[in-house]
Amino acid sequence: MTAPGPAAPPPYPATPGRDGAPPVDPGVPAPPPGPGVAPPFAAPPTEGGRKRLWLGLGVGALALLICCGGGGAALIGLTISNAQAIEEQGHAVTDAYYRALVRKEYGAAYDKLCDEEQRRESRAEFAQRVADEPAVAAYRVGEVDPNALTVPVDVTYSGGFQDTQQVTLAPDQQTGGMEVCGVN
Repeated sequence: MTAPGPAAPPPYPATPGRDGAPPVDPGVPAPPPGPGVAPPFAAPPTEGGRKRLWLGLGVGALALLICCGGGGAALIGLTISNAQAIEEQGHAVTDAYYRALVRKEYGAAYDKLCDEEQRRESRAEFAQRVADEPAVAAYRVGEVDPNALTVPVDVTYSGGFQDTQQVTLAPDQQTGGMEVCGVN
């Protein structure tokens, strides 16, 4: 008998199994190295990282500027619009009040008064008081002060006497419009 010699090497190199143990089936070949083989930890990409970061920050800053700038512009526009509305309504109600006085339509003038003034004086009392005063022949409404809610009015009475009156305005709580709430 002859002594057994070394065994022939397998056709493919053996791959270790778990924890360095030999594979379960030595007849199964190991996968070839190449595409699809992943290293245990992938390296992060390094090219263009700073460029993308600054581009993203720039886009975010631009979006923030547009939102805040648009909100600020809307707030300014709303404030200006509100001031113009107060001026227009104040001028219109003052003009309507004095127009009614010139025409001796005291009920219409009374309707332009605020609730506080109407509680202080009834419609009949108002009509009697205004009829006893010198009649308003002409008037010129000045510029409304939106901060103080006042309007200067140059009044000419039927006897030719002229006076400047200060009309105080107040917002109507029910309609939101302006009302005459005092004449000095």
